[in-house]
Amino acid sequence: MTSDTIISVFLGIGLAASVGFRVFLPLFALSLVSYFDIWELNENFQWIGGSLALLTLGVATIVEVLAYYMPYVDNVLDTIAVPLAAVAGTAVMVLVIIDLNPLITWALAIIAGGGTAATVSGSSSATRLTSTASTAGFANPVISTLETVAALIMTIVSLLLPVLGFICVLVIMYIIFKVFKKIRPR
Repeated sequence: MTSDTIISVFLGIGLAASVGFRVFLPLFALSLVSYFDIWELNENFQWIGGSLALLTLGVATIVEVLAYYMPYVDNVLDTIAVPLAAVAGTAVMVLVIIDLNPLITWALAIIAGGGTAATVSGSSSATRLTSTASTAGFANPVISTLETVAALIMTIVSLLLPVLGFICVLVIMYIIFKVFKKIRPR
C-alpha cells in the first residue's frame, strides 16, 4: 500500500464524515477539484469532474442547504438523510481511493465511508429531533447553520490536509460515542 493510497483513504473518510452533515456539499467539492484537475479521482469515476455533474451537484448543494432552513422540511429530510448519507459516504470513498484492489476498495467504502457518514448523519438527525422537541423547532436554523459550516470545514480540511481530516473524524466519533453513552438508557 503506497502513501498515496493511504492519503486517499484518509481523504475518503474525512469526506464521508462531511457527507454525514450535508450529503451534496462534499460531492460538489469533489466535482470542483476534479473539474479543475486539483485532485485525481478513481479512473472509473472521472465523469464527476464534468460540467454536467458540476452543475447538477452545485444546484443540489444549494437546494439541500436551503431546504434545511424550512420548518418541517428539515425533519422530513432527516428521515431520508441517514440512508442517503450512507450511500453517498460509500460513493465518496470509492471516488477517491486509488491503487487498491476493487474488492478492498468497495469493502473499505461500505464499512468506513458508509458507516462514518451514517453515524454522523444519524447524530445530526437526533440533534435536530431533540431541538424540534425542546424548542418547537426555533433552534433548528442554528443547528442547520452549524451542520453546513461543519460540512464545509470538514470538506476543505479533508481536501487540503487529509490526515488532519481523518483526525477530525476520530474526534467527532469520540464525541458522538461520549454523548451516546451519556444519554442511552441504563
